Amino acid sequence: MEENKTNCKNCEREFQEDFEFCPYCGQKAKDDLTMGVLFYNTISNYFSFDARFFRSFLPLMFRPGYLAKRFVGGKRLLYLHPAQYYLFVSVMFFFLFSFQAREYTQKVDRALKKGFESDTISAINTTPIKILDSVSIAELTEPLKDKGIITGMDEEELRKLDSIIKENANTGDITNLDLGYDKKKLDSLIAVGAPEAEQLKAMGMNDDAGFLKRRLYTQLLKFQKNSGGGILQAFFDSIPIALFVLLPIFAFILKIFFWRRGSFAHHLVFSFYFFSFLFVVLGIILVANYIWDVPFWIGLLIALSTYFYLLIAIRHFYRQNYFLTFLKTGMVTFIYLMFVLPIALGIMVATSFLFY
Repeated sequence: MEENKTNCKNCEREFQEDFEFCPYCGQKAKDDLTMGVLFYNTISNYFSFDARFFRSFLPLMFRPGYLAKRFVGGKRLLYLHPAQYYLFVSVMFFFLFSFQAREYTQKVDRALKKGFESDTISAINTTPIKILDSVSIAELTEPLKDKGIITGMDEEELRKLDSIIKENANTGDITNLDLGYDKKKLDSLIAVGAPEAEQLKAMGMNDDAGFLKRRLYTQLLKFQKNSGGGILQAFFDSIPIALFVLLPIFAFILKIFFWRRGSFAHHLVFSFYFFSFLFVVLGIILVANYIWDVPFWIGLLIALSTYFYLLIAIRHFYRQNYFLTFLKTGMVTFIYLMFVLPIALGIMVATSFLFY
């Protein structure tokens, strides 16, 4: 008796009609496209959003170190892959955070607009001063420090500017830093679409201005156009990229302190799950803030809880005694928070300031 056969819609190879799946490519024999199938396949293909995600969620949140230990031990299909889990929760977090980030940038732009409509610029007008005493220098630099959000300069840049003012105070060269300008003239140039060079010249910038001075005037011009929130937006946009660097650095620090406890890939698995936990916690806080203003002390307790989560996770994953676990966790956290993160933040701020 001849068996009934059909062709696979995907690879077009022939197989028996009673097969549920194609034996060659694995596609369902009867795969009718519906809205449910369409969206499920999309999410499943890109994020593996299936039963493994939910099977992994509770252990991730309430059993620190368990998932990493199981994955390294060979349970690769039972739970969601650590990199996929990290990708999914980070995408969800930054999606939620984008609404908050938009509010922050709009607030900055409104603050800049309000600041420039006032007499902020006249407060830092330095014309024409030849010799400045210590009192005059303090009066000159204080408005810059108070209005850091308007100038777009961090503490380090303000200190550099302050030193430049003090170095040139006794030589009369302070007139080269004239930030007072005709706002109406500049507004008219902006309105008619004049070249940026003309706008900067109207602000008082010389053709031979150095990098720091040129950057200062360029940023002030952007603020004048009420687009200073772009720096903040550029900073927010750099966070996901920075994390792809910061996460392996965290794994590398773990490798240093737990040198004989597996390969670098093992520490990377642990880091993926730990950072996934952090994103879930931060995402919950974001959602809670939309509904209810979370008090500072609750946020502080949650931040401390993440440290204890890390402590327990390291204890379960690396299987060392409590004293060594406590000591090494403290050292890893200290190095990461005191050295790695500040350097990364400095680079991110500088990049956002220079290239937004």
